[in-house]
Amino acid sequence: MTTPSEVPNNGASAADQASALTPVLTARWGQKDAFTRRVYERNGGYKALRQALQRTPESIVEAVKDSGLRGRGGAGFPTGMKWSFIPKDSPKPTYLVVNADESEPGTCKDIPLMMADPHVLIEGVIISAYAIGAHHAFIYVRGEVLHVVRRLQQAVAEAYEAGYLGSNILGSGYQLDVVVHTGAGAYICGEETALLDSLEGRRGQPRLKPPFPAVAGLYASPTVINNVETIASVPSIVSNGAGWFRSMGSEKSPGFGIFSLSGHVNRPGQYEAPLGITLNELLEMAGGIRAGHELKFWTPGGSSTPMLTAEHADLPLDFEGMAGVGSMLGTRALQIFDETTCVVRATARWVDFYKHESCGKCTPCREGFWWLVQILDRLEEGQGTEADLDKLLDLTDNIAGRSFCALADGGVSPVNSSVQYFRDEYIAHFEHGGCPFDPAASALFDLERKEEAGAKA
Repeated sequence: MTTPSEVPNNGASAADQASALTPVLTARWGQKDAFTRRVYERNGGYKALRQALQRTPESIVEAVKDSGLRGRGGAGFPTGMKWSFIPKDSPKPTYLVVNADESEPGTCKDIPLMMADPHVLIEGVIISAYAIGAHHAFIYVRGEVLHVVRRLQQAVAEAYEAGYLGSNILGSGYQLDVVVHTGAGAYICGEETALLDSLEGRRGQPRLKPPFPAVAGLYASPTVINNVETIASVPSIVSNGAGWFRSMGSEKSPGFGIFSLSGHVNRPGQYEAPLGITLNELLEMAGGIRAGHELKFWTPGGSSTPMLTAEHADLPLDFEGMAGVGSMLGTRALQIFDETTCVVRATARWVDFYKHESCGKCTPCREGFWWLVQILDRLEEGQGTEADLDKLLDLTDNIAGRSFCALADGGVSPVNSSVQYFRDEYIAHFEHGGCPFDPAASALFDLERKEEAGAKA
């Protein structure tokens, strides 16, 4: 995959390219053996940890607060504020949990980060745990990515060997143990409380809140849960200061982030840039839309964020910019689709994913997505009516905001936004008796249905 260090100039000046890219987390990805402690230390790794251990935990929390770092897992909640919610007088132990259960369709930033440079995450875990007073930390990883699990386990072992983990870390008297825990492959475990249930050995299902994890999280103890990229950003803030971090990005969405471009672009990959960059700027670095085609629709943060169109390509990709047009920045998973893509088919496939991944705990989610899939399949086959569109929107209205977690809200996002921007395309399907824009996809759909019918017979 393309990384910032590999992005060609594309006719832009060196100064323009430098201002558009901020290779911090991705700076070492192209180096040989970047995943080893030796290379990480050669590039200044673990110096931030030494600095942090010379400071008070409270000062680290304040530094992260001052930086304005917001959660990089999708919600964008201020990280330092989340840390400050941990009660100071609790008799129970405090835990740090890293959410590495990357499962959002289109999201592919945390896995390459852990694969290419796991020690920046390990250093971030140690500093963050020190800041909140935790002596046990867990990195919860999807079990399917066995190569990443092994890479993390190797990095943790190297950190223990060097005295960065264990008892009396670097002679400071601070103690921390880190466990790499593999999940069983459920999208729902990306939701923080479902992750905690899975970590405790139970079926991954979201919990009713309150109480919130900061008060009663893992093992009913105070717990901080952060995304991989969030924790990996902490060492650079400690090393360079909150002002340095705030010098990038926008006022309310400061700093840098990894933008994952996939789909109909010439050079899909990871582009680390300041928050507030636009899709058009990223597309220019990615070589643009494939030749002879034009942008039709895109997602700013994975399939659970409302889709946008070409008219939104110059909006700032930050939390406020996306909220201003009714979408979300999410995980910055930019899925790019040109005019050859049937929006009805794409939406149906996304909704089918959410139906499959629903844990079944909440009736609106469990039953609602089943009905959405039936209606969308009928519409795609050209057998629906305009009344079905109203029924779709009525269903989404009865699903969103009525479940324990955000899976339901995210799952209906592509439905609402696709009808908002492409209602005419839905209508064209049942007027033409099928997809009028993508004959190949329609033929493939018919073939799939014939095979399914034959299998049932």
